[in-house]
Amino acid sequence: MLKSEYLQKVYTQVVTRDPDQKEFHQAVLEVLESIDLIIDKHPEYEKNGVIESFVEPDRMICFRVPWVDDNGKVQVNRGYRIQFNSAIGPYKGGLRFHPTVNLSVMKFLGFEQILKNSLTGLPMGGAKGGSDFDPHGKSDAEVMRFCQSMMTELYRHIGQFTDAPAGDIGVGAREVGYLFGQYRRIRDRYEGGVMTGKGLTFGGSLARTEATGYGVCYLTEEMLKCMRNDSFRNKKVIVSGSGNVAIFAAEKATQLGGTVIAMSDSNGYIHDPAGIKLDVLKDIKLRRRARISEYAKEVPGSTYAEGFRNIWSLPCDICLPCATQNEIDGPTAEMIVKNGASVVTEGANMPCRPEAIRIFQDAGLLLAPSKAANAGGVAVSGLEMSQNSMRYSWTFEEVDNKLKEIMVNIFHNIYNAAEECGVPGDLVVGANIAGFKKVVDAMLAQGLV
Repeated sequence: MLKSEYLQKVYTQVVTRDPDQKEFHQAVLEVLESIDLIIDKHPEYEKNGVIESFVEPDRMICFRVPWVDDNGKVQVNRGYRIQFNSAIGPYKGGLRFHPTVNLSVMKFLGFEQILKNSLTGLPMGGAKGGSDFDPHGKSDAEVMRFCQSMMTELYRHIGQFTDAPAGDIGVGAREVGYLFGQYRRIRDRYEGGVMTGKGLTFGGSLARTEATGYGVCYLTEEMLKCMRNDSFRNKKVIVSGSGNVAIFAAEKATQLGGTVIAMSDSNGYIHDPAGIKLDVLKDIKLRRRARISEYAKEVPGSTYAEGFRNIWSLPCDICLPCATQNEIDGPTAEMIVKNGASVVTEGANMPCRPEAIRIFQDAGLLLAPSKAANAGGVAVSGLEMSQNSMRYSWTFEEVDNKLKEIMVNIFHNIYNAAEECGVPGDLVVGANIAGFKKVVDAMLAQGLV
């Protein structure tokens, strides 16, 4: 419940203006609840309409994306780009291709991206985009034709000093390549920083594929060290999902001494008490693009079960939800606590519902929010832009070291912000306040409100 009448008014306006955008409402309310702790010390926020400006995108772009399937039939999808805030740098945020993409999801992700990008310490504003196109089951030719059609409209709104998209769910190296190629074809120039997540042969960065998952674990390791004098070593870890974020979070957790015992996809989950064999999983998910159930057929001693949410019924020490938003609800959170977990780090964007967050905090679990924990991907995207500007490439080790430094700094910034707000250890509040204040100070200094 918001105590500030001003923040109550802003939130009511958000809900009234767009009553059907539930994901966006959830993201805004979480941030406003954190701002509630400092609003009395900043009367200039209300005087200048700062919060009203902060929760409203600079612009929302929606467009038709027609493309031709392999049968020669024209299909039509909807494309989006939400340019939310550029106070500290050009808009930056991924493109998501998934049937669940709609305006509410795009706005929620773009809003989160403002704070996430701010926390990295790099000069990047917040944006998000995508389409309700589903690349699964499509041929390479169909994906290429869709991407080329998408970029034929999107190119008007982006540029390396304006808005630099990247990949997200459903948009990997293949899709980024097709999108970037069409941008180059239309603009007739090589503008490397306009898209990140590119292939290594045309301006991509080493460690970009691993960055989000590795970053999740770097922040978790620093959190364990500073708040519990502990580490991943000898801990049982569950990682939900099996995309890039999940796979490389599992890889880094294993390297840091943990044992990843379970992973999932949208159909179900695998359980391997001896520890997930990442070479097998990578072959299944990254090379063959098959279902995770194949793992249980190939690895003796492992099992597969239907229902991906049931992965959290397994006891573990560290939970890394890396699948999708709102995958952990109240009853699931209670089960996680009952099963003895002591750490939850959000690898996906907003994977824990508000009631789940309260349950974890009340039980004393360490909880790292997604806008801080999964910032490693966009951080290395920012480093990719830097390399493109310099016409230079760093080694994997150089990028990885910079990533680790960024994630360690993020942890200490949000930890210190929570203490300054009088809620020590509440990293959700810390992340919201640390990210928010930097952006708002820039907005006020530039007269953008």
